[in-house]
Formats: sequence, structure tokens, C-alpha cells
Amino acid sequence: MPLFDLPLDELTTYRPEVAEPEDFDEFWSGTLAQAREYDLELRYQQVDAGLPHVQVFDVTFAGFGGHPIKAWYARPAGATDDLALVVNFIGYSGGRGLPHEHTLYPAAGYGYLIMDSRGQGFSLSGGDTPDPGATGPSQPGFLTRGIHDPAEYYYRRLYTDAARAIEAGRQLPGVDPAKVIAKGGSQGGAIAIAAAALTPDLYAVQAHVPFLQHFRRAVNVTDTGPYAEITKYLAVHREKAEQTWRTISYVDGVNLAKRASAPALYSVALRDTVCPPSTVYASYNAYGQQAQTAVTKDIEVWEYNNHEGGGGHQEAKNLAWLAALIDR
Repeated sequence: MPLFDLPLDELTTYRPEVAEPEDFDEFWSGTLAQAREYDLELRYQQVDAGLPHVQVFDVTFAGFGGHPIKAWYARPAGATDDLALVVNFIGYSGGRGLPHEHTLYPAAGYGYLIMDSRGQGFSLSGGDTPDPGATGPSQPGFLTRGIHDPAEYYYRRLYTDAARAIEAGRQLPGVDPAKVIAKGGSQGGAIAIAAAALTPDLYAVQAHVPFLQHFRRAVNVTDTGPYAEITKYLAVHREKAEQTWRTISYVDGVNLAKRASAPALYSVALRDTVCPPSTVYASYNAYGQQAQTAVTKDIEVWEYNNHEGGGGHQEAKNLAWLAALIDR
């Protein structure tokens, strides 16, 4: 894939105006208050995953609407200290999969919680969490599910699940609640950014080739899925454009990134047609804008890669960056 987006020197200063509703903060504070009316109902049970060096728990907690959300929690077997916890959010279409797929961070000495994405898990790794939320007419997929109303939109539910996952993670046995890290790639990166905006005092954020940033730009410069779901929806529901963009403004990652303050590591791939680099930089450049103090952030640039970004090389950088942050 050739370079198709802005040149790198323009990306580093790219700060577009992204529509933000006047009641953005009230919308999210009200959403979280509503979610917390339900008891967290955190349940965890140790399971035999055939991993003698990793202790694994099957976890359930109450997310948006009190709906039960599944997760795996893994930590080094025999560890007695309270550990930093990496809460991982999953890319589009994936689910929590199987415990043996999640051993990297326990092997590095961390606790690790991977949250199922409600209603997803239909490719990659399978999922175990239904989405009982309301929908209405939509394209196949999740980007237009409930898009007729911000209160009904799918990503309102999923981002709320993420905030509750952070709360649940802090209560798990063997976790240092002051050292909780939100992490994810693509859709998972967007969810990690949302978690950083919606929950206080996160220790760090790792958002890799994040999806759901500056939607309007993405729809205008790429016809690759999943953003193509929005184009296809509006090609049929021509009269719904204004309402569609209003709904999206409540979950656009740029608006959420402004409100985050935890140290952050982003990554971007300059040939990424799924999450165009200008959308990633729009979020990265906005990250921490509304924080009360200076925010530490960095971005890894993969010049020759598409949506796979740095792959395993990025994970090596993730581990080194996090270890340095904790040692500091």
C-alpha cells in the first residue's frame, strides 16, 4: 500500500476541529452514574487452563445496564505481591478467546485482565458476552448499531463496560489498584482511550493503531471496513446524516483523548487503510489537552506497515515502555 494520507511532518501538527456536543461531559457522567446504580457483582473463579505457571480466573462483572460481562484474569502462579494490572481491550470482531492465548503479560510479571466485547467474538477469538442493548435499523456490524440515538449507541455500552472493567480489576485479588494500565489495539486502543477519559487515576494507557478516532476524517479518506459501515448506512438512510454525526460525536476518540491524563503510548502505521494515520494523530495530538498538569505521551511510528502496525515489535516496545514507567 502506498502512502495515501498526510505527510508525516503535517501529521505531527494535525489538530482538526472535531465536533463536540455541549453536553458531552454530562452525557458521560450521567451514563456512568446510571451504570453504578447496579452493583458491580464481581465474581471470579479459578480455572484449570493447563498452565502450571499461570493462575487463571474466569471473571464476570456488571457492565452497562447491569449486563454481565465476561473476562479472563491471569497472573503469575505463586506470586505473592500485589501486581500492576494490564486491562486489555479487544480489536473489532474479537472476543476474549481462551486462557492460553493470554500468557505474555503474566510471563512478564503483571496481572492481566482481558475484557470480552459484548456481542462480538465472531472472528479471531470467540466471545462469551451477549449484547442485549436496543438497536434499530443498521448495517451489519457495530458502527451503526443504535446510531439513531446517542443513548442507544453500541459504543456507549461498550465504553461503559470498559470503565466498569477498570473498577472490577482494581478489586481483584493480587492487584495493586494504583497501578492499572488500559491497553488495546485498533478498537481495543479506542476503548483504552475511552477508559482513560472515563475512569480516574489510571496508571498508564497503551493505544495501538487506535480505531474510532476522528470518524469524519476516516470516512472521507478510506473505504475500508469497518468505517465503510457508516458510508453504506448513510447511502441508504440519506436523511439520517446529521443525527448520525451527532451520535458519533459522543464517542469520537478525539473528544475522549482530550480528557485523559495518564501517561500514554500510542502507535501509528503510515500505510494503515483501516485506521488512517491522520485519525490517530488527531487523537494523539489532542491527548491530555484538558488535563490540569503536563501529560507524558509518546508515539511509535511504523512507516512501512498497514493495520498490523508493529506487530510483535510493538509488543516488545510496550513491555519496555511499561517497565521503565514502573521502575521510574
